[in-house]
Amino acid sequence: MARIAGINLPKNKRIEIGLTYIKGVGISTARKVTSKLGFDTNMKVSELNEGQINQLREEIANHKVEGDLRREQQENISRLKRIQCYRGYRHAKGLPVRGQQTRTNARTRKGRKRQIANKKK
Repeated sequence: MARIAGINLPKNKRIEIGLTYIKGVGISTARKVTSKLGFDTNMKVSELNEGQINQLREEIANHKVEGDLRREQQENISRLKRIQCYRGYRHAKGLPVRGQQTRTNARTRKGRKRQIANKKK
């Protein structure tokens, strides 16, 4: 079982796809890493030997992934809240941050609908 950056990679997936299970590694980064290390594009994670897994670990360690990335994102959001800018206010209130409308939609950020008392349907 390949464990990289604290994540167990799925055995039955190709390396490029398996690496995307790590937060901060998308498909383009995964392709760059595998091509840099010279791995076959159709190779599965289960076919990797211990030396190749160590190479992957070293290469992924050069990128900001998992805990470091999450911590940086949280620090950025808390900084926005602390300086009381518009985006920080939207984060704090749980509303869409990037200018989306909220009169309808926006259920992902706002949560489930709440009933208003005495409103006729």
